[in-house]
Amino acid sequence: MNVSSFYPVIGSSRLAESRDFYVRLFGFEVTFEADWYVSLRRDAYELALLDYDHATVPAAYRRPAQGVLLNIEVDDVDAEWERLVVREGLKPELEIRTEDFGQRHFIVADPNGILIDVITNTPPSEEFAGGYVAG
Repeated sequence: MNVSSFYPVIGSSRLAESRDFYVRLFGFEVTFEADWYVSLRRDAYELALLDYDHATVPAAYRRPAQGVLLNIEVDDVDAEWERLVVREGLKPELEIRTEDFGQRHFIVADPNGILIDVITNTPPSEEFAGGYVAG
């Protein structure tokens, strides 16, 4: 199989608010927009927003996305904490902290309640180091 693209599509009823959130705070650019669908791109990364009640979604699945966690790895998580939480006022769903499994991170939510885990990788403790696959 030759895969040319792979990206999440978030079922939402707040397309404009969500578009603005990802464009303003995470540097995405709109590549396509209709009243029911927004395609976003930042470098090689893609994200789409879809009106969950649109006819293209099978009727049994027409509900907002839930239980989704998007990971965004950055060079300096502390600087992003300062920018997103301190200056922009986003509510931290998880306070910034360093984990033994090899991350310093915090979690905020987008307008749909989708969790965004902002991460800088750190050396894992000995307990977790063996769980990483080389390469």
